[in-house]
Amino acid sequence: MTDAAISQGAGGELLLTGVLDYSTGTALRKQGQALVKASPGTALVLDCAGVVKSSSVGLSLLLCLRREAIACGKTLTFRALPQDMQQIAEVCQLSGILSAA
Repeated sequence: MTDAAISQGAGGELLLTGVLDYSTGTALRKQGQALVKASPGTALVLDCAGVVKSSSVGLSLLLCLRREAIACGKTLTFRALPQDMQQIAEVCQLSGILSAA
């Protein structure tokens, strides 16, 4: 199993770190959904600067967290998407949805 985490930062910021792949995706989704729900703010930012590597699982994770935020009446924007995640998003024509904050 690869180390990966999502945690609460300051002022509506969520911090995503580690390797995003099949071995970390499910746990990160559950942690992230709980953090989105519990966040008192309505404008959240997911900082991906600590992501070491991402497969398509990482992209799926971002989309799941975005859906969760919308369901909770919140916005979620993304910051510092790693190059591999940006490339996957472009191939899937999702660059506009994941545009950086």
